[in-house]
Amino acid sequence: MSGKDSPVTSGSGDIQRTLDLLWGTGERATRGPKPALTLDRIVAAAVELADREGIAAVSMRRLSTELGTGTMSLYRYVPGKAELLDLMLDRVQGEAVPEGAAIPKDWRACVEGMARGQLALFRSHPWLLKVNQARTVLGPSAIRSMEVVVAPLRTMGLTDPELLSVIIAVTNWVTGHARTEADTVEAVKETGLSDEEFWGSQQPYLERAMLSGEFPQMASLSEDTFSYEFDHFEFGLRRLIDGFAVLVEERAAEREEGR
Repeated sequence: MSGKDSPVTSGSGDIQRTLDLLWGTGERATRGPKPALTLDRIVAAAVELADREGIAAVSMRRLSTELGTGTMSLYRYVPGKAELLDLMLDRVQGEAVPEGAAIPKDWRACVEGMARGQLALFRSHPWLLKVNQARTVLGPSAIRSMEVVVAPLRTMGLTDPELLSVIIAVTNWVTGHARTEADTVEAVKETGLSDEEFWGSQQPYLERAMLSGEFPQMASLSEDTFSYEFDHFEFGLRRLIDGFAVLVEERAAEREEGR
């Protein structure tokens, strides 16, 4: 894998310094003249750059050019790219659950809102899919996003580890769907071929294969099987919610029997 495409890892910088910056205890410079920049402006510029050109384009040098300042000025605010990445992650997570957002009371609405919010986040910031977030440094936005969903999910009557597993299941499913979308867009850019052109070029070979009799199950599929009009996200989301509902009903029945 090339360096350009290699994922970057959250939580790989100075954890203590990152936490200080995330929770507002370490923004001001302690030495030298007071810089004209602000931490918020630096992080916002980094997110905008990543949105335009991908996370690989974000470096302290490039960011200083974007902000029209010297590279060393940035280091008065943030130690380096590793810590900056964690600040970027927390900033965009705040978009999914802005402060003051209404908290859904129904767990189904919560799961649906969580899934749609995460998909919108990936679509707005596709570079998130390039980041290894196995060990995310938890800032205010990350904690707030959890705070908002815990209350309605508790109405499912599950244990807390199971509640967390619901969140993980939804997140993993949305991430997979978003990655497929992003990979499709990337493939078009890299090859110059649209989806229609790519699959159209294979059609004569596939037609011969289907007529050969070697693949009866594939040949029996309806013409609209691979239609772009079918909403796989909506289908999958409904099935996730339906699956959770079965467990919720089972637990409710168990509690009723235990009375």
